[in-house]
Amino acid sequence: MLRGVAHILVACVFVMMVAGCSPRINILSSAREPLEEHTIEGEGADKILLVRVRGVLEMSPDSGLLRERPSQVQRLDEQLAKARKDRRIKAVVVTINSSGGTVGASDVCYELIRRYRQESGNPVVAVLMEVAASGGYYAAAAADSIIAHPATITGSIGTLFLRPDLSGLMDWVRVDVEVTRSGALKDMGSPFRNSTEEERELFQTMIAQHNARFLELVQTSRKLDDGAMAAFDDARVLTARQAMDAGLVDALGYLHDGYAEARRLAGLEKARIVAYHRREYPDDTGYNAIAKTPAFGGIADGFDVRGALGVPQTGLYHIWPGAFGSAGQ
Repeated sequence: MLRGVAHILVACVFVMMVAGCSPRINILSSAREPLEEHTIEGEGADKILLVRVRGVLEMSPDSGLLRERPSQVQRLDEQLAKARKDRRIKAVVVTINSSGGTVGASDVCYELIRRYRQESGNPVVAVLMEVAASGGYYAAAAADSIIAHPATITGSIGTLFLRPDLSGLMDWVRVDVEVTRSGALKDMGSPFRNSTEEERELFQTMIAQHNARFLELVQTSRKLDDGAMAAFDDARVLTARQAMDAGLVDALGYLHDGYAEARRLAGLEKARIVAYHRREYPDDTGYNAIAKTPAFGGIADGFDVRGALGVPQTGLYHIWPGAFGSAGQ
């Protein structure tokens, strides 16, 4: 009896998360603290800003059990906005460890980097970490130069529509959803029933349009001809070497090679590498994957309920599904 009740509770939580009602207790928001600059390494008056983009790219905040954290889009926006006001910052290095995300968030990340370059006149170098695929590469394409770790997985330049199918689960827990529609296609994409052939065709049209924009953006930013595009226009994932051979990456290297490239593009002999945090990390390094110091020590503060179960929200994505729940988390 208790086991059956537990199954029902798990099913209900699952349905809530898919519907966008991820359960959490929102106690504190770390976004209240101002960004503070901290030197990672180097010396001199001139500075190179290190910005980290990681995890699934979404417009909505990251959800933890104890609080919400700023989305990747918000973090990138606020850091570049602060950098734009500092004339001593001469270049930006963006590390990307992401399998991608929603179509909208991926596009905004690209635009934020592109606009920073245009308005500041400063070069931007993207350094691809473990995974920088699909929307992760989309964001990197805005940079002046792209360096990939030799072990990076990238590519997956494509678009997909994800829709969790809960119809079997609903039957199992004997729960039904009644929908009253204003039009025959109003509830297309609903996770509570199977899609019709007409709906699948409509989604395919949407995917094709978004994907055409993605491919055009990559072709233009990387200055590739149609023949070069054939190496990855089927949305396959690529190794770092394959990506360089295809013209998607300028060089293979590590984070410090990204620093050196930023100094070269900015015409600097030396510069401090700085990063923005809301709280200081003792002995910080460029490979620090934590975006900020938690207000609470422990796992729960940074625990993403929906992400831990690998449950995507219904929507259009520039993402590599093979990295769900792992890359950049």
